Parts: sequence; C-alpha cells; structure tokens
Amino acid sequence: MSRADVVKEALSRKTRVVEITGGEPLLQPAVLPLMTELCDSGKTVLIETSGERDISEVDPRVHRIMDLKAPGSGESHRNRWENIAHLRLSDEVKFVLKDRVDYEWARDVVAEHNLSSRVSNVLFSVVHGALDPKSVVAWMLEDEVPARFQIQMHKVIWAPDTTGV
Repeated sequence: MSRADVVKEALSRKTRVVEITGGEPLLQPAVLPLMTELCDSGKTVLIETSGERDISEVDPRVHRIMDLKAPGSGESHRNRWENIAHLRLSDEVKFVLKDRVDYEWARDVVAEHNLSSRVSNVLFSVVHGALDPKSVVAWMLEDEVPARFQIQMHKVIWAPDTTGV
C-alpha cells in the first residue's frame, strides 16, 4: 500500500487518533513523512516503537510510545539509550516484564533516568502468561514506583497468539 493510500484510508475513518505500530515502524523510510502528513491533516498521531531506532526525527506533534526492552526479552542489547535524551513530556515509555529480575531492572531504569519527570507516562505490563499481574502491582506499590500498570489489551480481547491486531 502506498503512503498516499495509507493517508487516504486513515482520513476516511471517523477517528481522531491514528496509531502506527507493528514490527518496528521506524524501519520504514516513508513513516516519517506519513506521520507529518497525518498531523497536518488534523489527526492525533501515536507511534509505538521498540526503542532501537533514533526517535529524534519524529515530528514533534507525534506522541511517541517507546519500549525499553528488559533483559528477559533477549532484546535489551537493542535499546538505544541515546533516545532518552530526546523524550518529551508528551511521550510514554513502556516496559514489558517477564519476571522479577525484569521488574527490578525496569524499576531501576525509571529511577536512574528519572523517567517519570521526562514523559507523561511510564508503563509497566507483563508478558502474557509469564508473570502474575497482581505480583507486579504489589511490587510497584511496595517500591513506590512512579509508573502505571497496564494490561496488554490485545492479549485480552483477542487470543494471545492472534496476529494482525
């Protein structure tokens, strides 16, 4: 689908918000002008990014939701720590946790980088079926972590292995 087709489809919807996600959107060369065009058209634009690509070139009107990959993901070596300097109050940082080690790592990253004062939301969620959400919430309360807990809703609404949602 061409960028023009994507814009046409997005503008045909009666929604204010367009979220760009799936794989790593910042790997697609056309995503930067796409987001700008959608913003210019009056849409509120969100992008969910794995945090491995440079976010500094994203249109400042776009709300960035950036993952920081925990050690249990096997992807933490891909975290682009330089992105933290580019975060704005309109952005969010998300951690998906597999176990207590991931939780403690995320808690420490939030404190070390003062993320709660850099972004509008710091979000903790769990790998579906791997970690009890109640445990994470209890740990967050005990440690007074300045973050919100979230459930990955797509895992609740659709079967956890459903793709394309």
